[in-house]
Amino acid sequence: MTGALGHWLIAPVLLPAVVGPLIILWMSEDLLLARVFSLCATAAQLVLAAWLLAQAAGGEIFVYRLGNWQVPFGIALMLDRLSALMLLLTAALALLVQLYAIGSGWDRRGAHFHALFQFQLMGLTGAFLTGDAFNLFVFFEVLLIASYGLMAHGGGGMRLRASIQYVITNLAGSALFLAALGTIYAATGTLNMVDLAQRTAALPADQTALLRVGAVLLMLVFAIKAALVPLHFWLPATYANAPGPVAALFSIMTKVGLYGIERFYTLVFPPGGNAGTLVADLLLPAAVATLVLGQAGVMGSRDLGRMASWAALASVGTLTLAVARFTPQGISAGLFYLIHSTLATAALFLVADLIARRRGSLRLVPGPSIPQGGLIAVFLMAAGVAIVGLPPLSGFLGKIAVLKASTGTGWTVAVWTAVLMTSLMAIVGLARAGSAIVWSAGATPPPARAADPAAPAEWLALAATGAMLAGLAVLTLAAGPVMRFTDATAAQLSDPAPYVEAVLVRQEGAK
Repeated sequence: MTGALGHWLIAPVLLPAVVGPLIILWMSEDLLLARVFSLCATAAQLVLAAWLLAQAAGGEIFVYRLGNWQVPFGIALMLDRLSALMLLLTAALALLVQLYAIGSGWDRRGAHFHALFQFQLMGLTGAFLTGDAFNLFVFFEVLLIASYGLMAHGGGGMRLRASIQYVITNLAGSALFLAALGTIYAATGTLNMVDLAQRTAALPADQTALLRVGAVLLMLVFAIKAALVPLHFWLPATYANAPGPVAALFSIMTKVGLYGIERFYTLVFPPGGNAGTLVADLLLPAAVATLVLGQAGVMGSRDLGRMASWAALASVGTLTLAVARFTPQGISAGLFYLIHSTLATAALFLVADLIARRRGSLRLVPGPSIPQGGLIAVFLMAAGVAIVGLPPLSGFLGKIAVLKASTGTGWTVAVWTAVLMTSLMAIVGLARAGSAIVWSAGATPPPARAADPAAPAEWLALAATGAMLAGLAVLTLAAGPVMRFTDATAAQLSDPAPYVEAVLVRQEGAK
């Protein structure tokens, strides 16, 4: 039984899984054809994600059973409001990043960019749709393998060293992921998320020791993927040395770890359940430390690319502050800030790449004027306002929601102090960056540049960056409806009964 959506539910995974190999087999020598096919596939992914979000908005949970096998014996995909939201955000981000990569010429600086891009989308969409913990591991590996290739795209010694660190860290995380899954399976006998929720709730209190170990191990895995302190060390160098559009796409990568935290620790291991509250108790101090360290890095950076990387880390801390207590209000605030921070961080990486390609360096030192300097300055200011969380962009609303969600807890004073003080640190750091790049630019005209054959459509790169920033403005204008949707999503995550009904009860016709 495939559910009311039929086979459309598997299409977001199947589409890039088919297009990626086709690009490798038939289009490896024809960049134009690869661009057309890849762009069409990503645009179709965006349309499909928007339609799936419209279907999930009513609150129904859709299930697709591969091979029509009953859960928990078969593999199941699951669509709810949260997974639909993540699909739409991923597709929108991917389309703009891909347009930027084509316009800037990044996609021709190494082999198989578009194929790897599609495999990355396959891993991301699969991770958001799967209803099985082991297949979450599988899709994690798919997106990580693709990201290894994208990270090294274009070559270079620094990029290669950062790639090796990134690979080693994630291999360690993958090994820990398998250990966590093995421990949880030994304690419960299943890895389907909804089945796990039922079995963990039914375990006698004196038989939960192994389950608690599995829950903590799984939390460590997601903390590595999300780059929470003290497991954050891989992120600054990795993102700072990645190609600009790749770093922008990677802004959704840390959100996969946070998605895992929201999914598992609301449905499978809710606070107060048999898994205990250890995870929630550890998460909040880690979030505060991540926020403080990230914004300190923003203030202290002397390189715009590294500053953007530290800003990405700080956004993880702010987002985790919201969801750390796993209340509906906190999860709703976290989801709104997740949308904002993904777009804002990606926009800052794209702006940094625009500047690097004009100045030849991202060092925050005075330099000559740059082509399109006025437009680039506007882009940099808008991205900075978004990152800091100042009005009128959506970051201000997101931070207000995060602060409100933390009120009434034992950490209220610490959270408010951390958010307000680190916002000031970010203002100082980004203001210094703008002064060095924009206001300290020489009055002499920019040096003449030879035509760059790798940048066939500079206007497209500028348009994609502008569209990313425009998305933040749209999010601000649509904040009311978006917050109502995140409120409904948080309420849905807090109630396991509809998941049990959709996944375990309604299995008529399954084998």
